[in-house]
Amino acid sequence: MTDSKEKRNFSAKMRDTNSAFLPSESPQSEPTHVGFILQKHFSMMAFTAAVDAIVTANLVNTSPLFSYETLAIDSSPIMSDLGIEISADSIINETTASHKSFPKILIICGGFRCSTEAHLPLSMLLKEAAKQGVIMGGIWNGAIALAHAGLLDKQSCAVHPDNHAFMRERFPQVTTSNQVFVSDNNRLSCAGPVSALEMMLYLIGDIHGKAIVRAIKEILSCDQISESSDVRLNQVIDDPCLPEKLRDLMALMAANIEEPISAEELSEFVGISRRQTERLFQHHLETSPSRYYLELRITHARRLLLQTNDSITNIALASGFVSTSHFSNCYKDYFGVSPTLARENR
Repeated sequence: MTDSKEKRNFSAKMRDTNSAFLPSESPQSEPTHVGFILQKHFSMMAFTAAVDAIVTANLVNTSPLFSYETLAIDSSPIMSDLGIEISADSIINETTASHKSFPKILIICGGFRCSTEAHLPLSMLLKEAAKQGVIMGGIWNGAIALAHAGLLDKQSCAVHPDNHAFMRERFPQVTTSNQVFVSDNNRLSCAGPVSALEMMLYLIGDIHGKAIVRAIKEILSCDQISESSDVRLNQVIDDPCLPEKLRDLMALMAANIEEPISAEELSEFVGISRRQTERLFQHHLETSPSRYYLELRITHARRLLLQTNDSITNIALASGFVSTSHFSNCYKDYFGVSPTLARENR
């Protein structure tokens, strides 16, 4: 198997895995600022799921995409549903309610025991933010605050099932959805912790594109639980949308990194022709078998390079490269820096 020496870009599947280590293709811009309004007894799990999404978005990009702050209602620190206190970056009161500078996105974090009563300074702040075109969202029952401010009239929203009766009785002009996550006219809402992550992924994708979301999921969905009781880590080769023969080929490649198998041998092992192998990779992964195999090996090398102190020579050999110079050239072609510089900057 030979490796071409031209400038390389990862194919789609492997690009998601390596996105955090690739040079940026677009000019750096100011990070999108997100404000999380924490209500007393807010769901810690839902809040951290939402924050995890934007923190991971920063990890998979060479420049930060988001910044965030926490806001308290009346006083700080704020007690979460777990009894853990969070110190807020700022406090919402009569003075800050008329503040003219807002994050681009405001998310109200609710929880099972959060109050459903209106809070005048918060309603004033949300109304002012709406005038400035701020994107707003509610987690768990956080959408209730938006409804009190009149910002969900004639719109649909998602809240925790425990709050459905209250919403329908108190806000008949708002459609309470049975969906776990709703996006409607610059307003987003979700019913709990899992949908909080999905809501933020939707928002991130809307701002920065689906490629960033795929890269985030590559990190956060490795232990996603299926219907089977035999739960194991999710990997690319577990994708049920891919044909079994292709997954077998990918598994063989992953199991033979140090001593790569030839294209002919791979095809023979799974009982198909080399031409069929090439068609499978091209149709489903939009790449060739040799290119996918090289990207798998260079990704393996990147992990060893940045996570161990092993020598570059040993890493090259462990990743199936015939020489250190060949490995260094391939690494620089993909990641824009030499293995030595990548290790110095880790």
